[in-house]
Amino acid sequence: MSGADGTGGHGMGRGVLRPDLAAGRVEVRQRAPRPELAPLVEFYWNPRWDLRGRPDHEQKVLAHPNVHLVFEEPGPLVYGVQRGVFSRVLSGRGQVLGVKFRPGAFRPFIGGPVADLADRAVPAAELLGPDAGPGLAALNRRILALDDLAAMTVLAEDHLLGLLPSATPDPVVAEVAELVERITASPQLFRVDELARELDLPVRRLQRLFAEYVGASPKWVLRRARLHEAAARADGGADIDWAALAADLGYADQAHLTRDFTAAVGAPPSRYASR
Repeated sequence: MSGADGTGGHGMGRGVLRPDLAAGRVEVRQRAPRPELAPLVEFYWNPRWDLRGRPDHEQKVLAHPNVHLVFEEPGPLVYGVQRGVFSRVLSGRGQVLGVKFRPGAFRPFIGGPVADLADRAVPAAELLGPDAGPGLAALNRRILALDDLAAMTVLAEDHLLGLLPSATPDPVVAEVAELVERITASPQLFRVDELARELDLPVRRLQRLFAEYVGASPKWVLRRARLHEAAARADGGADIDWAALAADLGYADQAHLTRDFTAAVGAPPSRYASR
């Protein structure tokens, strides 16, 4: 399930589509970062599966506005913000270890616009500098050979701490993380100009910040937060008044919610919920 978002505890997190099916096939463990990395790393996620003798499992995810470093076979990759539906077919037996960076927090590692990584999966050695490459392949093998999540994350964190820029921390990282947190915690925020007014920031500055640090536009982040809420309601199993939900999420009508949801997920919300 590389490239997908990690989840809390042993369950499926928001953005994982059809978590009822995934729960019977994939175990996802999560671990918080050590204090010195907490400003940059949201958490570590570790999907594990054993489908030997069982059909392959296709997992789809509506990703969050985060960059991930994923230790996986055949080598570690950096996933930029995946703006479409991320899909991965799992087979046999395996695991990955993902590092979910806070929104904006990967920029210090590359020193350039995170928007350049959008919808891409790039070999980690190409992004993390010449000193990172030689040890990454060996580190990848050591991490994936382990079963203990604490031991896995210790190896990953020791490597990340060695890559941290030595200069004074970029204060914009915390600012951007707070902006995205405000959006994702409030799917009732509907428009970029409303967000800009609430934050007392010019719209163009907001757009530049997101391109430079997040890797997706403020409009995309606002829309994705609403779609996460709609998918979570659909996965909840209760009868849903889609017209009322569309109004709650700031859509002009149910048709606009249906259009956005269908474009992102591949099925209208009522059909997705009925499955």
